[in-house]
Amino acid sequence: MRKTSALIIAILTIAAITTATIIVKAPIKQPEPLAPARVYLNQVLHNDSSEFEELKGLDKKVEAYMKRWELKGASLAITRNDSLLYAKGYGWADQEMDQEMQPSHIMRMASVSKLITAVGIMVLQDRDSLSIKDTVFGPSGILSDSLFTTVIKDRNYKKITVEHLLRHQGGFYRDPLFSSRDVKHQLQLDHPPVKEDFYRLVLARRLKFMPGTSQDYSNFGYLLLSEIIEKVSGMPYEEFIRTEVLAPAGCYDMHIGGNYYEDKLSNEVRYYTHNGDGKFIEDYTDNGVMVERSYGGNNIPLLSGAGAWCASPAEIARLVASIDGRPEIPDIISQEAVGQMTEYFDKATYSLGWNDTDPAKGWSRTGTLSGTCALVRQYPDGECWILITNTSTYKGPSQARYTETLFKQCRELYSDKLPERNMFE
Repeated sequence: MRKTSALIIAILTIAAITTATIIVKAPIKQPEPLAPARVYLNQVLHNDSSEFEELKGLDKKVEAYMKRWELKGASLAITRNDSLLYAKGYGWADQEMDQEMQPSHIMRMASVSKLITAVGIMVLQDRDSLSIKDTVFGPSGILSDSLFTTVIKDRNYKKITVEHLLRHQGGFYRDPLFSSRDVKHQLQLDHPPVKEDFYRLVLARRLKFMPGTSQDYSNFGYLLLSEIIEKVSGMPYEEFIRTEVLAPAGCYDMHIGGNYYEDKLSNEVRYYTHNGDGKFIEDYTDNGVMVERSYGGNNIPLLSGAGAWCASPAEIARLVASIDGRPEIPDIISQEAVGQMTEYFDKATYSLGWNDTDPAKGWSRTGTLSGTCALVRQYPDGECWILITNTSTYKGPSQARYTETLFKQCRELYSDKLPERNMFE
């Protein structure tokens, strides 16, 4: 019995040793090292970083401007030679929630979105995926599928090029993107119109003028450019822009905006309209509900590359630094593309994406929607000033002229007092 017990113990011991050996020798998969967390520009910006005694006068100038135009909040970013020197918020980001404006808050940038879309086109051109001289419609055009070919009756549409769309020279008769309710009624739809409905409505009309012979500001043209980006890249417009344009430029907190307050992003502001500025309007869905003009008056996502992007002034400044031809920050487009975007002809000709690029005055891009006004001004001396507000004014697009005056006054008094640093780094 003792021999049997001893034998069993010996066998179990050998089995245990064998098993232990196998366990020890078995390969152990090491966990993959975690990639370092990306630090976004908007995550490190705070008002405290731009508090300087010698710039208190600059702050007072901005605050006086806000008081004059009854603005709830505004955000200012200033760069010089592609270095971010100053970024500060003023007033309220969301007064009802007791949130002060910070430089990290994002806002609808309205037509400044067109600058982003134009850069997307130039990226595709640099890759030889298209040329701005390519025709848009017709059998050999970029948009040659049945959605477009079956609607178009005017043969002159075949003459429209990508460049014509970029310069607002397409010749479209009307720009209906802010008239969703009217379009719904005209087409007798049982749903709010989508982009395909706008295509059917606009492209069925005759052109107002021969493409390239005149210009008429066209949000619809930039909607078509968004469509071209999708068609050529094979990616949804927003995905292409974020991965192929914004990320290479170092911009990681730009987004297509929503329609209603409950749609806003975590660091997005509240938008305001004045009581006397047509504050309430019927919802764009034509459901009979009255809404604040800035929250449901228009279908913001529908605007796409014409006016739907949200960003902070600092991130817009980062994008500008990536397309300005300066050496400090590598550009995401070729020097040829920079030259095409900023080529200046005369006051009557829009630049590509920019409003104008007068060498004597610098480059400018404006944007206006209900609840927001934006101005981007790149000066010949290397400074770039960007201001966005979260309140609309009765001046509408002409508000940019008053912002220009503010910039001129502040530059004369405070440019030499700006700190020598780079908050992009």
